[in-house]
Amino acid sequence: MKLSELIENIHVRHVAGTLEREVSGVFYDSRRVKPGGVFCALKGLGRDGHEFIQAAVENGAVAILSEQPNPAAFLATWIQVGNGRAAMATAAANFEGHPSRRFPVVGVTGTNGKTTTAFLVHHLMKAILHRAGLMGTICYSTGDSFLEASHTTPESTEVQRLLGEMAATDCRGAVMEVSSHGLAQHRVTGVAFDVGIFTNLTQDHLDYHFTMEDYFASKRLLFEQMDAETAKKGTAILNLDDTYGDRLAKTRFGRLRLITYGRNANSDFRIGNIRSDFNGTQFQLHFQDRQFLVRIPLIGAFNVSNSVAAIAAGWAIGLNLREVVAKMAEAPQVPGRLERVGDRQTNYRVFVDYAHTPDALSNVLTTLRDLRPNRILTVFGCGGDRDSTKRPLMAAAAEAGSDLCILTSDNPRTEAPGKILSDAARGFLRSGHEVIEDRREAIRRAIQLAGERDILLIAGKGHETYQEINGVRHEFDDRKIAAGFIRRKAEGGEP
Repeated sequence: MKLSELIENIHVRHVAGTLEREVSGVFYDSRRVKPGGVFCALKGLGRDGHEFIQAAVENGAVAILSEQPNPAAFLATWIQVGNGRAAMATAAANFEGHPSRRFPVVGVTGTNGKTTTAFLVHHLMKAILHRAGLMGTICYSTGDSFLEASHTTPESTEVQRLLGEMAATDCRGAVMEVSSHGLAQHRVTGVAFDVGIFTNLTQDHLDYHFTMEDYFASKRLLFEQMDAETAKKGTAILNLDDTYGDRLAKTRFGRLRLITYGRNANSDFRIGNIRSDFNGTQFQLHFQDRQFLVRIPLIGAFNVSNSVAAIAAGWAIGLNLREVVAKMAEAPQVPGRLERVGDRQTNYRVFVDYAHTPDALSNVLTTLRDLRPNRILTVFGCGGDRDSTKRPLMAAAAEAGSDLCILTSDNPRTEAPGKILSDAARGFLRSGHEVIEDRREAIRRAIQLAGERDILLIAGKGHETYQEINGVRHEFDDRKIAAGFIRRKAEGGEP
């Protein structure tokens, strides 16, 4: 591909040098630049990509893409652009040949429920279309293989590369989680979405967005991008039970078809008569003049909401609605999302969940309370180097929904664990909770205390298989650790 073709539809301010060079790819890491590559010099939170231009040129970069003007006597081509991240995303889409235009693409955004909803959409696509791609918090899949996820939404160059691999392996559809960071940083610019799902918005990431309105504005970018897309006419699927979803539903978009879901009587996909037990949930779903009895092997009203969002997405991309509903009964367990741990024959139950916001924790605990346990014991913590204002709110949510709380470390990252625990403990309103900094010991203590018909929730890390302390990741999987203690207790020893 010629450099002139690579920069089509990019807001270019100035070009110094020739555009008739052949290019081999788009890169933002100078160490990965290949001969013939275009290096995007971006300003990051920690380092400035302009510091690595010389290294990129030495590795074979033939052009530099930057928001800054070109330096004097620079030998490679210099392309000055208005927005470096948006330009990189468009260039990556151009280089890959816009793979998202070749099959239906569903984007899922919101604070909670993105991973489960994306997994369910992926399940439906695979079950009915037979091959589908996935990008999300837990993993990426290009149809033939699964890769460990680096970010919920990877950088735009990786997004386009993965979409290109999906097209090459004959995927018939793709679904991706779209984070607020990913939207604000143009990681999905250039992706032609057929469907955008908005699950909800609750407090999270205020260390990055500062206010809820800024956070909401970042989420809204998905639908603004879809509205401006000319290759496809998209469908916005919005949770009408959520205040921000209702606000989106009242927004005037020029080209988007708006579909709503929820228990709200005005929802297009309307939920009713939810019944859950330890084996799953069934509920009534009303759409237009049709009614369905839906069965899912997941528990909780929030999973009903996630399931209906996935069903609506299947309908929006043209799948048979009755077949979609039938396939929901075969939905997989989502790793780390109310995942059952240990032998079902124990007289207590243990669940591991990723809930790491006050709202998510409250929803999970409400779901578990509906199962009528004797007691609910909750082990939880708060991440370091993240929004500290939600820490006491997490404790308040845990206390409100539990009979006993054990506050422990999550991923302290570079913060002192004691400081995080102190911040969170301010949210407790009554005595009776325990604070155990060592997460392994906290889990052991909770399993020791669990008795007849109790439920133990281990919240915060979910599918993660590490704990990050002082910037170093150590092997740590809540599920494996809990299973080991459960087994020891079942064998008659101390967990």
